[in-house]
Amino acid sequence: MDKNMKIMVVDDESVVRQSLYHWFTREGYFADTACGGKEALEKLEYQRFDILFVDMKMPGMDGFELLEKVRQLYSDTAVVIITAYGSIDSAVNAMKAGASDYLLKPFKPDQLALVMEKIYQQFKIRSEYRYLKGQMDRITRFDNIIGQSDAMNRIYSMVEDVAVSDAPVLILGETGTGKELVAKAIHAKSTRHNMPFVPINCGALPDSLLESELFGYARGAFTGAHQGRKGFLEVVSGGTLFLDEIGEVSQKMQVDLLRVLEEKKITRLGQSDPIDVDFRLLSATRQNLENKIKDGVFRSDFYYRINIISIAIPPLRERGGDIALLAHHFLEKYSQETAKKVDAIDNKVLDAFQEYPWPGNVRELENTMERAVVLAKSRTLTLEDFTFLHRPGDTSDQADKTATLLDTERKQIQRVLEQTSFNITRSAEILGISRTTLHRKINRHNIQRP
Repeated sequence: MDKNMKIMVVDDESVVRQSLYHWFTREGYFADTACGGKEALEKLEYQRFDILFVDMKMPGMDGFELLEKVRQLYSDTAVVIITAYGSIDSAVNAMKAGASDYLLKPFKPDQLALVMEKIYQQFKIRSEYRYLKGQMDRITRFDNIIGQSDAMNRIYSMVEDVAVSDAPVLILGETGTGKELVAKAIHAKSTRHNMPFVPINCGALPDSLLESELFGYARGAFTGAHQGRKGFLEVVSGGTLFLDEIGEVSQKMQVDLLRVLEEKKITRLGQSDPIDVDFRLLSATRQNLENKIKDGVFRSDFYYRINIISIAIPPLRERGGDIALLAHHFLEKYSQETAKKVDAIDNKVLDAFQEYPWPGNVRELENTMERAVVLAKSRTLTLEDFTFLHRPGDTSDQADKTATLLDTERKQIQRVLEQTSFNITRSAEILGISRTTLHRKINRHNIQRP
């Protein structure tokens, strides 16, 4: 029997509450009490309980109504109904509505022990199921890609198909859709999975620096080149090179990369001897490259060389069936990372998420959930925790309308830091996050101490 289970006794009769409380604490459990449904929900909002023992007949919110609320908000919490012998029909109805068990008054300690053993076995089975399901997910799904919609299942199928070849793949999709995750999945499923996966964001590097990063250079090739260095085209040899934002590459670089793809050789800057390379190229872009070809800024020969196979990742607004799944995934991720007891999302929030267009796609949803968890004041995220989200075209205050999620987070963190004279420990406590998380966010937002 797991003595770590937390129990709450909900009954309007003080004698029943106290007797059950003393029995549970004497047996080594953590126990608490509530005199009615409203008080029980208030305590559940801030603390997790594994089992509730609930009297069916209570003034105000009765046991059946409390059961329905708990099933809706805290589905992992077991509810045991306590009822008088004459109300056995109500107990049966409660079982149909999701109660784990029921006890008929008056009951003996050995009956209570049997109920506890039964629920413990239910928890054990549920835990084993989750473990096995997690194992199966790791076996049959791609690392870090979350989604069960038809659109994503088609992506999974295509990843499986293209992974077995060495053909270049062009991954298309809006910002934040997860293009690099798809590239990593292709690499992980390929015969090159034991070799390096090297991602490079072409839009983040000027052309001259991108050239030296890719091709490497010899000592003395340019001012400051005090020693030679291998480029990523050498480092990745045998593995997979992922060029993100390929549409930002200059035409000169397009010519150089086209030659590498055809000859499988490179020459370091400042050297003349060619070096053999072996890699698979995966590229990604959020731009329409065909339009760039028409505009004369992207070479058609290079485009057709990198676009042997293309995979288009749908935006989140076209993956409505995945939104709740992703939201719960990020809720679990950031509640663990921040060590905050936030473990539920109100259904009204999920309904609102379905209506929101998510211009920043999965990345915006992740940032949204992280911010909500960091600033949450209760276990359940409600619409009040997402007032910073505005649909495009909303007529709200212009400052809120134009502020991005990261701007809002940065201002909140900076405000707290200034209030505490940049006391990291105190600021982390106010924000409800760890010192490590706060340091990471300070670096992310480049917040400087005055």
